[in-house]
Amino acid sequence: MHDDRTLVEARLKRVLDERIRPAVYPASVPLDVAVWNAPGEPVPVAEGLAAEVSPTAVGEKWGAPWGTSWFRVTGTVPKEWAGKTVEAILDLGFDENMPGFQCEGLVYRPDGTPVKGLNPRNQWVRVAAPAEGGEEVRLHIEGASNPVILDYHPFLPTQLGDKETAGSEPQYTLERMDLAVFDETVWQLVIDLEVLGELMRELPENSGRRYDIVRAVGRALDAVDLQDVNGSAAAARARLEGVLATPAEPSAHRISAVGHAHIDSAWLWPLRETVRKVARTTSNMTALLEDEPDFVFAMSQAQQWAWIKEHRPEVWAKVKKAVADGRFVPTGGMWVESDTNMPGSEAMARQFVHGKRFFIDEFGVENDEAWLPDTFGFAAGLPQIIKAAGAKWLLTQKISWSQTNRFPHHTFNWEGIDGTRIFTHFPPVDTYNCSMKGSEIAHAAKNFKDKGVARHSLAPTGWGDGGGGTTREMIAKAGRLKDLEGSATVQWETPAEFFEKAEAEYPNPPVWVGELYLELHRATLTSQAGTKQGNRRSEHLLREAELWAATAAVRSAEFAYPYEQLDRIWKTVLLHQFHDILPGSSIAWVHREARATYAALAQELTGIIDKAQRALAGEGSGSLVFNSAPHTRDGVPAGGARPAAIDGQSAIASRADGGFVLDNGLLRVEVDARGLVVSAYDLVADRETVAPGGAANLPQLHADFPNMWDAWDVDEFYRNTVTDLTDADEVEPGEGASVRIVRTFGASRLTQVLSLEPGVQRLDIDTEVDWHETEKFLKLSFPLDIHAERYASETQFGHFYRATHTNTSWEAAKFEACNHRFVHMEEPGWGVALVNDSTYGHDVTRAVRAEDSGTTTTVRVSLLRAPRFPDPETDQGVHRFRHALVPGAAIGDAVREGYRINLPERRVSGGSDVAPLVTVDNDAVVVTAVKLADDGSGDVVVRFHESRGGRAKTTLAAGFSAGSVAVTDLLERPLADAAAPELADGAVSLTLRPFELVTLRFSRS
Repeated sequence: MHDDRTLVEARLKRVLDERIRPAVYPASVPLDVAVWNAPGEPVPVAEGLAAEVSPTAVGEKWGAPWGTSWFRVTGTVPKEWAGKTVEAILDLGFDENMPGFQCEGLVYRPDGTPVKGLNPRNQWVRVAAPAEGGEEVRLHIEGASNPVILDYHPFLPTQLGDKETAGSEPQYTLERMDLAVFDETVWQLVIDLEVLGELMRELPENSGRRYDIVRAVGRALDAVDLQDVNGSAAAARARLEGVLATPAEPSAHRISAVGHAHIDSAWLWPLRETVRKVARTTSNMTALLEDEPDFVFAMSQAQQWAWIKEHRPEVWAKVKKAVADGRFVPTGGMWVESDTNMPGSEAMARQFVHGKRFFIDEFGVENDEAWLPDTFGFAAGLPQIIKAAGAKWLLTQKISWSQTNRFPHHTFNWEGIDGTRIFTHFPPVDTYNCSMKGSEIAHAAKNFKDKGVARHSLAPTGWGDGGGGTTREMIAKAGRLKDLEGSATVQWETPAEFFEKAEAEYPNPPVWVGELYLELHRATLTSQAGTKQGNRRSEHLLREAELWAATAAVRSAEFAYPYEQLDRIWKTVLLHQFHDILPGSSIAWVHREARATYAALAQELTGIIDKAQRALAGEGSGSLVFNSAPHTRDGVPAGGARPAAIDGQSAIASRADGGFVLDNGLLRVEVDARGLVVSAYDLVADRETVAPGGAANLPQLHADFPNMWDAWDVDEFYRNTVTDLTDADEVEPGEGASVRIVRTFGASRLTQVLSLEPGVQRLDIDTEVDWHETEKFLKLSFPLDIHAERYASETQFGHFYRATHTNTSWEAAKFEACNHRFVHMEEPGWGVALVNDSTYGHDVTRAVRAEDSGTTTTVRVSLLRAPRFPDPETDQGVHRFRHALVPGAAIGDAVREGYRINLPERRVSGGSDVAPLVTVDNDAVVVTAVKLADDGSGDVVVRFHESRGGRAKTTLAAGFSAGSVAVTDLLERPLADAAAPELADGAVSLTLRPFELVTLRFSRS
């Protein structure tokens, strides 16, 4: 037989496009349309429904950027349509290729009941099935004219990302507002032909199954009367029944489809628009659940559920019912799908605390899985946090985006820094917006790396990023793929059902140890410095507020612990850790609001701290220093207050070759006439820190124009060009033992103060940059005379190591990486730490010097970038950073100095010292939280961990009358498998394994 396969495939495409799909709606009549354009921000639903409208029509423009237009559509179902299914087709001017990235709408009945959301792939609203004829139709559409930011030519700078700069030009044109007859038989034929056509193209060319489909499709197309598609559709479908009924091979890959709408809590739209996106999507999904008995929909991010409850009670009622029915599934157990690289220890823990507690309190549902499909890499400290929150599984998809190395597994155990292992799955479908296309299903089966030992994978199914969710077309396709020869099988299941099956079939999966590094989006560690500084500052202010408020509440009956206030602030900080806010990849509007929010939170938290400390200090004129850090400092105990005792002196002198010398008896620092540190001599160890011929504290400027994803990416070729900013306008003495340096470059100005305090082996570096560059990358370089094949970066509840060399492509790909408060490198017996108060991105390289064969290990901290998309004014303005170089530092010193720079002392006038609420007797054990229990019981909760990567024995003593103590999970619930530690004279003795995280809950007697 001659091969006419390509002929049939081409025929199928044209007949579908030009004849069959148009016949889904064989008859239509126009609706009458009127509109009211809301001034300013969105209005309540009742106001929008009651507004006075003006006539408009298809073809008319509407929608200023970020505006809201309330459309009223009215009409009458023709009498001759009696007995037929009738739908309203409401096209606001959609581009079908951009679901979630343009205008959207939410349809209401006149009484304010939400019907469903409108988006480019979901333009229909069911009116009658069957119609009686003569029905009056009246619907209201809350149309959101969100501008297209990420267009067909992506990453072009645009002013549309902020309502303050977006202008008022209408963005959209009404395309269709009709009542139409819906022919379900033709619609089903479309699905039949799409499924078979897509499957056919994925099968081997010499496959018998492929030719079975080719012949069946050809016969079906022969049965279609092109002049009467509606009358012939049933006959065409009949000719496909055989090939659609052939079951899948027993060995077929098995896909668990989970209804999904990954909604970014902010990205190319502001937070307020996400509230409406969630309402639109959940309205769609609850309606779809009513129509489709097999369908299951899962939604993560407790914050988004809370938005529905607060802002859309009419939608919330439908959601609650669907959850009770077990088919609308809360998943993930986190407040938002956060970044996991940059949030600090407690913040990462609280993502799970607040997320899980919301789902437990509202629905009695506790998640066993963490759900993070789109997060930009995963810190090595995360597994034990997941476990400590009472969960045991992780799902993500993003690692498939890595540019250099293909991850070797799709299902595996992920081992964190303390040895905790979490069963983890990467969906091999390689998207969190699966639409049930044959190419996606075939890719999942072919791509699955664990063949032969496992057979299950998960497919998050539905339009996402900007929302939309699953469609009836996706569900219909999944129904045909449930058991179909040549395809993987597809079944709707909850995330928990998938994980239970996957874990049962794969009891000994491979193990991946350490971070899950995404070889892409590395610049998210630096973009939008103001947002990152706001996050870091908020985390440490929350630590202080909880510590001092708890101490004051325990010590004084008159001080009320601010439970509700702290709860609200924590949730606001957690929201802004969303993986497009904290990483700096959202539009200008988002970051403008974030900076204002962080400033307001800082003022509010400072007020809590001040009130608590004044209550503790009492009356008196003495100067008390409150130490919020977890280590004694200047004689002030951790978590206590007393007058500080500072020993030693520091001095400044002129340097013979120009510049200055700072000396405090522990460290001698030479700053040359260029304002660069040419020597940092450890007088205790008799050891130089700066590499021979090198200069530390060297600002370096790179061109920075990545191939894609401007705010997200920095490509390795940025290193090919660098400008050392060695010219100084001013190098002069500052206050005390300090040097002030001023540099100008381009349109920017950099001012630094290098200072050496008495009694410390640490050079403090305060940097101010008035930044006005474009597409540039600013770093601060420290070439160190140290031979180290690896270095430590702080992460949640500990640290982990990365290589300084590039032996393999995996190591070479980590040319920009994340740290929290410190990086540390060490030769046996001597090390150096570089600590910071608000930066995350850095790089470490090594070179061997020709002169003496010694090794130079260079650490560079990333300060600022200037991408133009999606915010064309990214980082423009004044920024302040604090760093410190700590020669002679062991890893414990790095931990201590990292806390010191982030938790400066506070001086308060008072009459008596303040004893700590809790104390530990081992500096390796770091207390990350002291607070009162969230349930209002007055119990004291203490969270701590081993910080140096070794075993640690410690005694934790309560500075109050403790009645009992229990080991708990992060949600402050006693662990069933943990024996209560012995409480002797208010103290508990424990032995911690490396990086072990422990939460203790003390009752007060």
